[in-house]
Amino acid sequence: MKILITGGAGYIGSHVVKALAEAGYEVLIYDNLSTGNKWSVLYGELIVADLSDKETLKKTIVKFKPDAIMHFAASIVVPESVRLPLKYYRNNTINTLNLLDVMLQCEVKKLIFSSTAAVYGMPEAIPVDENAPMNPINPYGASKMMTEMILRDMHLADNDFNYVSLRYFNVAGADKDCRIGQAYKESTHLITRALKTAKGQFEKLQIFGTDYPTPDGTCIRDYIHVDDIADAHILALKYLLDKGKSEVFNCGYGHGYSVREVVDTSKKVTGIDFKVEETGRREGDPPILIADNTKIKQGLNWEPKYDDLEYIIKTAWKWENSYPEKYS
Repeated sequence: MKILITGGAGYIGSHVVKALAEAGYEVLIYDNLSTGNKWSVLYGELIVADLSDKETLKKTIVKFKPDAIMHFAASIVVPESVRLPLKYYRNNTINTLNLLDVMLQCEVKKLIFSSTAAVYGMPEAIPVDENAPMNPINPYGASKMMTEMILRDMHLADNDFNYVSLRYFNVAGADKDCRIGQAYKESTHLITRALKTAKGQFEKLQIFGTDYPTPDGTCIRDYIHVDDIADAHILALKYLLDKGKSEVFNCGYGHGYSVREVVDTSKKVTGIDFKVEETGRREGDPPILIADNTKIKQGLNWEPKYDDLEYIIKTAWKWENSYPEKYS
């Protein structure tokens, strides 16, 4: 089976490329390298191009003849999406329309879509399941919601077009063999920022809000190891190729850790008592965001292997201490 992966040089995309290739799939990566890296593509050929370039995209698909496409290419920084909404609607929504248009022209009708828990906004019920209303509170979440709505309508118009949308919660960690990991220039992820603070790259780590209605007053999030996310994509692909119908699945462990727990575990793993500053809440942060993962466990027989905060942080710490020397 041939799989085209857009955004396959990025953090999550590169881990899925690795998992696909090691499972025996033939892969082709399509990435503009705006946030991805050539060194993160461990398998397959890399086509450096943008989804706005429909001519190159069509030539690529016609030549490769993929059985399915996995779509990761997106802008993903929430605060930036608030400052630059047009960038997010252009890249995440319009460029996805370009991809879908070319897919239909080339008769490719199977897609795995990289979505997000940000489509839920501030959910009323926790854990949140896939039937919860989509009510995003920022342009990033809204741009992903729009794509999900487009995919739904495409399936309704053509039952042969099928997709799986995977809504990620907080993805973290790195390849256990330290070949690839998170390498964003300006990462906003709590675990990554904590580890960079431990390394001395930041003077301090800020905790935004200590008065939430949670046991220790800080926000609680569902953290999932990137290799478990990759496994979920393999299962979703098998489901789709086996004449599976369009579906949406949450990708999370079904329980969470508070900001303080993440900070304490990061200090334990690194052995460094880095500086932490408590400050006020950020606008739009839900107190608790945890996935109801019943559907993906039952529908795809997904069984996560790395549900351990300390393991997640250990792999991320190992990566943080290796990649600058390897790839700077």
